[in-house]
Amino acid sequence: MAAYRCMVLVIGGGPGGYVAGIRAGQLGLDTILVEAARVGGTCLNVGCIPSKALIHVAEQFEAAHRFTGDNALGISVSSPKLDLATAMAWKDGVVGKLTGGVAGLLRKAKVRVIEGTATFKDGKTVEVAKVDGESDTITAEHVIIATGSESVELPFLPFGEDVISSTGALALELVPEKLCVVGGGYIGLELGIAYSKMGSAVTIVEMADRVLPLYDAELTGPVTKRLDELSITVLTGAKVTGAKDGSVEVVDASGATRQISADKILVTVGRRPFTKGLGLENLALDMDRAFIKIDDRCRTSMRGVYAIGDVTGEPMLAHRAMAQGELVANVIAGQNDSWDKRCIPAICFTDPEIVSAGLQPEEAKKSGFETIVANFPFRANGRAMTMEREDGFIRIVARKDNHLVLGIQAVGAGISEMAAGFGLAIEMGACLEDIAGTIHSHPTRGEALQEAALKALGHALHM
Repeated sequence: MAAYRCMVLVIGGGPGGYVAGIRAGQLGLDTILVEAARVGGTCLNVGCIPSKALIHVAEQFEAAHRFTGDNALGISVSSPKLDLATAMAWKDGVVGKLTGGVAGLLRKAKVRVIEGTATFKDGKTVEVAKVDGESDTITAEHVIIATGSESVELPFLPFGEDVISSTGALALELVPEKLCVVGGGYIGLELGIAYSKMGSAVTIVEMADRVLPLYDAELTGPVTKRLDELSITVLTGAKVTGAKDGSVEVVDASGATRQISADKILVTVGRRPFTKGLGLENLALDMDRAFIKIDDRCRTSMRGVYAIGDVTGEPMLAHRAMAQGELVANVIAGQNDSWDKRCIPAICFTDPEIVSAGLQPEEAKKSGFETIVANFPFRANGRAMTMEREDGFIRIVARKDNHLVLGIQAVGAGISEMAAGFGLAIEMGACLEDIAGTIHSHPTRGEALQEAALKALGHALHM
């Protein structure tokens, strides 16, 4: 057994944890990071990065398959084939490069990384159980909890064999002939659409009255239309009650029970904070349901104990965790930093993609604002036409009195790349006139943002 002492101990090496570790090291703080598996956490290893790699594979395969028939571009190819094992190996290579890069950055920042599972003994001390059966003890002045989240398991659909989580969906060796997705949120739709493009017959079962219920119906409309074009069966207002012998039992919106044949059942009904085995019972932390309660400096109710990322609640997004990781390291170093972000952009990597930054129209209304709402469709955008993807739009929500931009949303192919620009506009307090008066490069999809602002001001130029 080894005993270590440090200024900062980070528990969890996901996006929030490794950023906290790197920043703490940059600030000259003696830092140790404990991670049970590979650095990078869920996001880099079995979440954000591999899922987007798989989505890319699916998009390329669908594009190739489309050119086997008549098409407007005049391209003709023979019928393509997909070797999923090869695609998965490429995906794993991307993951390996990124996790290796993170490990290198931690070394550069002089952060010591210990592989093992940490358990609190008290607010300053943890015991780390290592894979070789040995254990270490670490005592720290400041401890950052960054253990992330895990997929929610349904008691009547336990993970194993043909019932898989998103992690299992990213490690399949063969494309399932029939896939049933339980849960119509962003994870279920992203993976369901990807597997549909790769050849699966996909059925999505969602309890709410529509898929992607966290976004308004106007935003999700183009995605719903695309699901139909891909021949994906969507059952809303429906509930899965069990599965047996390759069949999923579903009670539909009318109350009738039906059986859905499925080779694989992908359960994506949400995520919960991962605190199993962490020893929180040995601490005196204030909780917000299952989440650790924090203030605007990521401090918990115990002095010297901080928490960041998914364990602290919604939104469970990697970029939120990263921002918190940087912030908490600054706070520990004595900087006068606090959480004052005006928005956290959210992206749904469906087809088409959805971006939401700031307040959606109904949210702005509930917050008491009288607003101007305007959108500009991609069917009037030259770049969208040249890419054969005219579906979707960009929408701006602004205060009526002073034209301050409260929110920007969009749905369209490749629109995720504009998320940073949307967030920047809101963070800097842009008004409609600021966006309308900024020259937007032509021909780009981004012109639709300027046109939406112009439309809100009453004089769109291209419609």
